[in-house]
Amino acid sequence: MRKIREAFRLRFGHGLSIRETARSLSMSHSTARELFSRANSAGIGWPLDHGLDDAALEAALYPPVESAGTPRPEPDLEWIHRELKRKGVTLQLLWLEYKRQYPDGLQLTQFCERYRRWRRGLDLALRQSYVSGEKLFVDFAGQTMPIIDAQTGEVRQSQIFVAVLGASNYTYAEACRSQEIENWVGANIRAFEYFGGTPQIIVPDNLKSGIRQADRYEPDINPTYREMAAHYGAVIIPARRRKPRDKAKVESGVRVVESWILAALRNRRFFSEAELSKAISTALKELNSQPFQKLPGCRRSLFESTDKPALKQLPAERYEVGLWARQLADQSYHVFIEGNYYSVPYTLAGKEIEIRLTAGTVELFRHGRRVASHVRKYAAHQPVTNPAHRVFDNANVGHCAHANVDHQRCGLTSK
Repeated sequence: MRKIREAFRLRFGHGLSIRETARSLSMSHSTARELFSRANSAGIGWPLDHGLDDAALEAALYPPVESAGTPRPEPDLEWIHRELKRKGVTLQLLWLEYKRQYPDGLQLTQFCERYRRWRRGLDLALRQSYVSGEKLFVDFAGQTMPIIDAQTGEVRQSQIFVAVLGASNYTYAEACRSQEIENWVGANIRAFEYFGGTPQIIVPDNLKSGIRQADRYEPDINPTYREMAAHYGAVIIPARRRKPRDKAKVESGVRVVESWILAALRNRRFFSEAELSKAISTALKELNSQPFQKLPGCRRSLFESTDKPALKQLPAERYEVGLWARQLADQSYHVFIEGNYYSVPYTLAGKEIEIRLTAGTVELFRHGRRVASHVRKYAAHQPVTNPAHRVFDNANVGHCAHANVDHQRCGLTSK
């Protein structure tokens, strides 16, 4: 507007020609001529009225153009955003459906531009497109909660597990005693049960509980965690290092849990993880029912319409956490586990054995094939030997002698 006012001053106040005025203000001759033509049509003279501000001057010179005919119907941008979360749905498909309903509607380019402009106004976690039931983001929160030992008064810090579904932001959280693999896997399982199904992909951060070796292309996933995912028909794809957008969903979920739930519980005292998890569960109901600020509905309603129908059905049996390790069988064809010896077939003496330890069993594998299974003993010094693993005949005794095996140790009995 300053250049327009200066053009009027030069043209009418100092009597410059249109061409001279245009040259002085570094504008084209045709632009200056059009400006003065518009001023003449609008009845704007010199000097300008002191009450004529920039907005009024612009409106007088450049009145809005009245569109001919009926305006084109605008697409439902919130509906488009929800539909894009469904598997296989694209903007082009939604535009074709829109055009079938409104033949005179927007063309594809404007349709897509309208949606992208609207989406830029959303938060980052809401802006990214996630397919329904596809991804579950999991992590431990940075904030911990104090747990008081009722007997000694000692205070320890409880870890907070957070899981967020990609399409709906539906959130689960619980308290864990530590970040050890048993607690990590157990929390994942309880998250599946809370959601009532399992996703296609689990996206953890590169914490040591689930990812033993962080690597961009071939991360080393803890075998227990991998086995759990296979049991539920899911795939683990860890977030890439230094790629915050890979885990923006769970980082946003962690911040919400810390501010909405943990902050609200800061003045309460808890004496166990079970007590704290119960309080978190109550607060989760309110969190998941809290209306969105920039979208209609809430986490729960979006979950019911998007993620829930697409989740895989839970298996009939719950996964039993099994810890894995490797060890060489000694010359008495036993492996030593937590103070006890467990037998394998005598032919595997000196061989590397894979151990899977559950609450009730000890399973022993060689090259992925189970070669022995024993009831787990918790009291120390209770050697467990399967009679079928022993050496009975003379040929086998000779084998033991050749291997320099202590025959007294070969005669360990099952208890």
